[in-house]
Amino acid sequence: MSSSTAQLFWLASYPKSGNTWTRSFIAALKKVAGDTDEAKKSADDSIDIDLNELRTGPIASGREWVEQALGFSLDGFNPDEIDALRPDAYRYVNTMAEELSYHKAHDAYSWVGQGSAQQPMFPNEVTRGALYIVRNPLDVCISFANHSKCSIDEAIARMNYEDGGFCKTSIGQANQLRQWLWRWSDHVRSWQQSGLPLKLVRYEDMRLNPLDTFTEIARFLELPHHQEAIEAALELTRFERLQEKERHSGFREKPPGVESFFRKGIVGDWRTTLSPEQVQRIVENHNEVMAELGYLP
Repeated sequence: MSSSTAQLFWLASYPKSGNTWTRSFIAALKKVAGDTDEAKKSADDSIDIDLNELRTGPIASGREWVEQALGFSLDGFNPDEIDALRPDAYRYVNTMAEELSYHKAHDAYSWVGQGSAQQPMFPNEVTRGALYIVRNPLDVCISFANHSKCSIDEAIARMNYEDGGFCKTSIGQANQLRQWLWRWSDHVRSWQQSGLPLKLVRYEDMRLNPLDTFTEIARFLELPHHQEAIEAALELTRFERLQEKERHSGFREKPPGVESFFRKGIVGDWRTTLSPEQVQRIVENHNEVMAELGYLP
């Protein structure tokens, strides 16, 4: 159980699983929920959200945020040392929090530090809850390949690396700290077995049954969840609207050289994109978790 003083929600996911859409929804819901008149206006663009200013809370691996919480620069620290410092940063953030906040996390749930000093990276006592967004790896690999500017075969291989991750060395840590991804299956399992108050939602249910699924999300995140506000927030964050926003105003989370962040977002793209051999490889790599989540073809 989380502490009654815990203020931090983790929005956890393997990359390209719907995290940005979820954060956009949270931003939209907070904007419309307090005023039913505003909720009604959302359909005719009287109110809107800024993709580059969602303000749900900094990403858990954001270097500047962690440094500000710690009160010193991380220059000169290696990734293992930085990992061991992150729990204290989150503790400080929690003590200063005046309201609930929602933080994207692509990190697998892991323990950091050595020996008797080992502890979870995401401390239970500061964690209000963890929303885990999962997506069929058959579709993830296609989006991940586009995001990483690599082939689908390479993306499939990366999703099965036991030491997979972002920013794994001290080099290139301009704004992000190391994030262990591990294998796709292990990433899912790590959060399932974290012991934190957890709600797992499937991207496919978010797309195919949005009203019910996002209402459940809002309830878990202790956000307003009356139907009018949920519907208004969903309208503001329709995938096509997010694509148009990116085309019009850009999106700073889009990697350099990638044509678009919001590429397709459809369910079942793998059926017309992956070869039978690629499908078989993913199923062999992640059979147990895929079966559990209803993802086996």
